[in-house]
Amino acid sequence: MVWSPQVRRVARQGGGDSYTVGHPLADDFLEFAAARARPNTVRAYAHDLKAFFTVVEKDPTEVRPKDVLDFIAAQQYTRRGAENVVRISDGGSGLSVATVRRRLAAVSAFYGYLLTRGDVGVEANPVPRGLPSRRPHRGTRGRPLVRAVRRLPRILEPEEVTALLDALRTERDRAMVQAMVLGGLRRCEVLGLRLEDLRLGEWRVFVAEGKGGHQRLVPMSPTFFSAVATYMDTERPPRAPTDRLFVVLKGPNRGQRLSAEGLDEIISGARERAGLAHGTCHELRHTCFTRLREAGMSIEALQIQAGHRSVASTQIYLHLGDDWLADEYRRAAEALEAQASVGMPR
Repeated sequence: MVWSPQVRRVARQGGGDSYTVGHPLADDFLEFAAARARPNTVRAYAHDLKAFFTVVEKDPTEVRPKDVLDFIAAQQYTRRGAENVVRISDGGSGLSVATVRRRLAAVSAFYGYLLTRGDVGVEANPVPRGLPSRRPHRGTRGRPLVRAVRRLPRILEPEEVTALLDALRTERDRAMVQAMVLGGLRRCEVLGLRLEDLRLGEWRVFVAEGKGGHQRLVPMSPTFFSAVATYMDTERPPRAPTDRLFVVLKGPNRGQRLSAEGLDEIISGARERAGLAHGTCHELRHTCFTRLREAGMSIEALQIQAGHRSVASTQIYLHLGDDWLADEYRRAAEALEAQASVGMPR
């Protein structure tokens, strides 16, 4: 093996973390990405590049499309010890399609960077844009390398949301969950909220650290602001050294910004106490938009609330309401029957 990829995290002097995997070209790419992508994206890049080059066992300048295809096949093999385990979602037993596609995207981004540099001998991106099809269409990439399974997101029923909220132990925790289930904020957006981002007179919050670095103003229920007010008055340390809204309340890190791992631990603990089988941060976000759509909110308004760049990402919520499809079909069918009855003999 030419090199042994290992992910290392190094604290920056100005704050934040940088990542390396042990190869100068890959490390240069991660440094380049750190100035343009979210920290979680850079961390994912590092782990995905490690996974790829651990399997391929080649120097980056020697990788060819066949190596990428062999990597895909290796990722889809049944893992040792899981021969009798399959996913309910797609019947597979290797890594999930989403994981494989994410890793391929990271590798493709890495080689896009090398091509742009133009000084390392890489003349083409080894990650194919797609597989050729029998009937190629103009402007298409052919068949995808890995066929994605489009699944409807899981949501919580109203009584499950109530049980989860009742199982939370602090007003801070209730405010964070309400930000997701009432406002549709992502986990990173909740943790990124600053004190100055609260727009009390407008019942809105300013999301400065949205996905892809995009910012937006999000309407929020007064219930959220009430929980935040109680948290600020009774729980948040008055001399916390950070301007982040949500901070650690106990222990040696008291007053420091709350981490993603800390929030996940809070949610999983409350979920266990409430006896719920599911209820992740992202499922709370899905629940919010599903309920808003059921209440009549337009798809265009949902797109803005969610912070989606494309309405295609928002359209999935058209199909999540229990009665949406039935109501749409019934309305259309009644119109067709009315038209047909006009020419019928009496």
